[in-house]
Amino acid sequence: MDALTSILPFKQFLPSKISYDKQETFLKLFILTCAGILAFATRLFSVLRYESVIHEFDPYFNYRTTKFLADEGFYSFHNWFDDRAWYPLGRIIGGTIYPGLMVTSAAFYHVLRWFHITIDIRNVCVFLAPLFSSFTVIVTYLLTKELKNASAGLVAACLISIVPGYISRSVAGSYDNEGIAIFCMLLTYYFWIKAVKSGSIMWSASCALAYFYMV
Repeated sequence: MDALTSILPFKQFLPSKISYDKQETFLKLFILTCAGILAFATRLFSVLRYESVIHEFDPYFNYRTTKFLADEGFYSFHNWFDDRAWYPLGRIIGGTIYPGLMVTSAAFYHVLRWFHITIDIRNVCVFLAPLFSSFTVIVTYLLTKELKNASAGLVAACLISIVPGYISRSVAGSYDNEGIAIFCMLLTYYFWIKAVKSGSIMWSASCALAYFYMV
């Protein structure tokens, strides 16, 4: 008997007319959805207690730079000399930070505005890490499935959604690089394994792009 069936006793309550393969696919999607929702929800306790705010010093600096990027554009952001950072020396922002976090938040912000969804850039920054933790659940499943099997992938996805070490670096309001870096790292590993196994240039290019996005 497949290991997936043994850990899913409620499979018997599904409609019997659905084929076994479709039932198995449905159960996988159901578990991944629950794990993704759990990953997002467990990181919202700071918002529920302190409202939607940015915590700590580095996250607030990242928020300032993201707000500047969203308002002024990437060219001005890349050439921005911030006289409030590293005072009294100041700081050339474009040449001293990794902009992936800021670009991601600004991209989400502009996409939402394009769909006429009004949202403050601060709220995008606050909820970005919990959102990417849900994405991490999916990529963890794909990576572990590639290494072992689907059952191991589901277990890994459920564990990554609640592991304390990851929660502490991706809680809502903790707007730092680790919020998306864990997702990017696992995505790079997944694409690399696919590239090694298949020898496909598509997977190799995807791995390179994921690594570029990570760093």
